[in-house]
Formats: sequence, C-alpha cells, structure tokens
Amino acid sequence: MSSAEKPDRSRRSERSRQAILAATRALISEVGYAKVSIEAIAARAGVGKQTIYRWWPSKGAVIFDSFLALGEDADGQGLALPDTGDIEADLKLVLRATVAEFADPDFERPIRALQTEIVNDPDLAAQYRERLAGPMDDAKKARLRSAQRAGQLAADADLDLVLEVLYGPLLQRWLHRTGPLTPEYADSLVDLTLRAFRP
Repeated sequence: MSSAEKPDRSRRSERSRQAILAATRALISEVGYAKVSIEAIAARAGVGKQTIYRWWPSKGAVIFDSFLALGEDADGQGLALPDTGDIEADLKLVLRATVAEFADPDFERPIRALQTEIVNDPDLAAQYRERLAGPMDDAKKARLRSAQRAGQLAADADLDLVLEVLYGPLLQRWLHRTGPLTPEYADSLVDLTLRAFRP
C-alpha cells in the first residue's frame, strides 16, 4: 500500500474522540447522568471501551471534556468579557447569557453531571479549576480591573469576593433548584454587586 493509500490515523482518532464526546452529551440528555456508563458511551460512539480509557481515566473526565467541547471557540481566540466602558451593561449582558446557558438542557445536563463528578473526584476538581474555572475567573477579573481603572469599582475591591457575590447566589439557586433563573434575577445580582463595590 502506498503512503497515499494509507489511512490517516490522526483523522480517524479525532473522529473517534468527537464521536465519544457527542455520545456522552447525548446519553446525559437522554437517560440522565446516573445511567451513563463507559460501556454505554462506547456502544453509542461505535468504539471499544479501551479506546475511551486510552484518552480518559474516568467517566467524569469524559463528561468534563464533552462539556468543554460545547464551548470550544471556533476562532481560537482567548476568553474575554465585553468591555464597552460600562461595567453595569457588560456584567448584565454576561450574567443574562449565563442564565440562558443554565436554562439550556444541552448545557445544563452535562454541567450538572460534571458537578456531581467533581464533588467525588479531587483530580477532576483540580482539572476543572485549571482548565475551565481558573481561565474564566481570570477573564472576569481582567474586566473588573478595567472597571477599577475607570473608577466604576472601588480600587481596593477584592475581585475574588466581587465574583463570589455576583455568581454565588446564581450558582446556589441553580444547584438547589430553589427559584427561577431569569434575566431579571441576573440584573438584580449585578445591581446588588455594584452597590456593594462601587467607589
């Protein structure tokens, strides 16, 4: 067989990887987290279990990557929050988008499954902080620092605390299903946070 006729193993591997991630998301949506297994993912993706274990050490790791794949940036640019010069408008835009994501079953089910895994898997929790939560927080804090420079946030505000006040209630309401996540609720969290941390 000539080199031109040989199958491209990297293309085949990437197809398999994408099939596994898509199968994981589909199964979580269809049968719920508890019924998803490596065996079920392998069967749905048309691969062997060993193929999955070659790339991921656990079900939680597959779920994490399937979730990350939902948000992969097509243009490859880094994370950044909008910066129109108006911190209130920018935060309301971002928080309303967050609320909309948490109301979207394609987003909500994988992230809820991922949170379940993180609780029980310290290694996965560390990956989550390093690969997703940490970079997201860095992007948010970059926008908050811009607001500090513009005099829209107190210069001595603890930016980690600002993020906790802004996002903590939303995440708790979502996690415990204690109330609706609406655009109005998102706006109220921004208003409350800015009242607390304006100069």
